[in-house]
Amino acid sequence: MYKAYKYRIHPTSEQETLLAKSFGCARWFWNYALNLCQETYKTTGKGLTRAYIQGLLPALKKEYEWLTEPYSQCLQVVALNLSTAYKNFFDKRAMLPKFKSKHGRQSISYPQNVKFDGDKINLPKIGLVHCQRHRDFEGTIKTVTVSRNPDGKHFVSVLVDDGKANPKLVSVDKAIGIDVGLTHFAITSDGSKFDNPKLFAKHQRNLKRKQQKLSKKKKDSQNRKKARLAVAKVHAKIARCREDFLHKLSRKIVNENQVIAVENLNIKGLVKNHNLAKAISDVGWGMFCTMLKYKAESEGRQYIEIDRWFPSSKTCHVCLNRVDNLNLDVRAWTCKHCGTHHDRDVNAAINIRNEALRIISLGTSESACGGDVSRSGKTSVLLDAIPVESGSQPCTA
Repeated sequence: MYKAYKYRIHPTSEQETLLAKSFGCARWFWNYALNLCQETYKTTGKGLTRAYIQGLLPALKKEYEWLTEPYSQCLQVVALNLSTAYKNFFDKRAMLPKFKSKHGRQSISYPQNVKFDGDKINLPKIGLVHCQRHRDFEGTIKTVTVSRNPDGKHFVSVLVDDGKANPKLVSVDKAIGIDVGLTHFAITSDGSKFDNPKLFAKHQRNLKRKQQKLSKKKKDSQNRKKARLAVAKVHAKIARCREDFLHKLSRKIVNENQVIAVENLNIKGLVKNHNLAKAISDVGWGMFCTMLKYKAESEGRQYIEIDRWFPSSKTCHVCLNRVDNLNLDVRAWTCKHCGTHHDRDVNAAINIRNEALRIISLGTSESACGGDVSRSGKTSVLLDAIPVESGSQPCTA
């Protein structure tokens, strides 16, 4: 089973320069190869293979000598990632690959020759870099990815194969249905309600001030770079707080239940509502479901997504009577057939749980949802990596 471990690293100023050059070379080769693929497709109607893109490197290194500065295999991995991105696009698992910018998150990958030495990690052509190795891992290192966030912090993600098989499914003692919302982040079938932390709203005033200062700085000046870094740090603070909340809640739910059922939401379509787009983007439903899924699979639990068209809110969970219309402003309703008074969200969560148990009784582990069903075949071992957060310590720096 593949697992991913993420650590904070602290390179020296010289190592930061070397990493920045490596980031730039990898980004340039990605953009060059992507542009070549697009031009080739326009003229011939065919794409380029990974072997062909990798075969371009020797000639490019002679033409552009600075391409020899990073570790050679980092550039070869770029071709692998580009071919994987195109395969995911054609298999309808991702969007069309895009050109990379120097202003966002930067990363390079080392497929081999990376070793840990105590609290340091040895990167080819970079040397020993101090690493906050707050937890150990067991297994064979497959890939090491070094990244730099827009706020200037560097991280290393280690993909490890522990040689263990996927855990068997545990017996079903308790099942839970989860209905997500905006007023309450999650409502469970047992009646528990978890408030939405609204993290973006809490930091919005500070972010506004930082963005106003950024807009007044002269273009390409050092003060503008400092102001952009200040804005990035606020965004990073919001992201860390959101991840912390989602990790804790998802871990609590997985530990206490053997079956976790959620609704398959069309988040991309929901954010087209301009009145709710900011709130939906801030709440992080997609990230929450992703965390629930990989944590449940690593613990032998069952994670099931119910079809988004399943009428969970309109159906009475007692007598299964369905109302014709139920507006969003109606938060409680009474069933005309059996007279049961329902909390809209709790009733939806109960129906989601019951539908998941029905699916399990039919002998299948998940429900197919139209076009969202992916084709068979894996594109990379990275798709199977399970991030491991147990034992992680909060970053104080």
